Amino acid sequence: MTTDIPSAGQERPVVNPMFLFRWEETQQAYVLLYPEGVVKLNDTAGEILKRCDGAHTVGEMIDEIAREFAAAPVQIEQSVQKFLEVSHAKGWIRRQA
Repeated sequence: MTTDIPSAGQERPVVNPMFLFRWEETQQAYVLLYPEGVVKLNDTAGEILKRCDGAHTVGEMIDEIAREFAAAPVQIEQSVQKFLEVSHAKGWIRRQA
């Protein structure tokens, strides 16, 4: 992993301001809106991105999601970190400035 990817437990990723993250009632899903289109997110992606608010560390996100889905943090840590890496690569999230 590179140091640019918000995966360390103490990183506090935020949604890139070029994207608008919100719940879309008509689609019954979280979405990322941007000038060229929309990305409809699955439930897990929505739960992760709604915590990319600059207040939650990656470690806190993992713990909260584990509690919400009644799973051990070690079971979901790799999935959350992988999603954050992909989201960072796509420009959806970034490190808090």
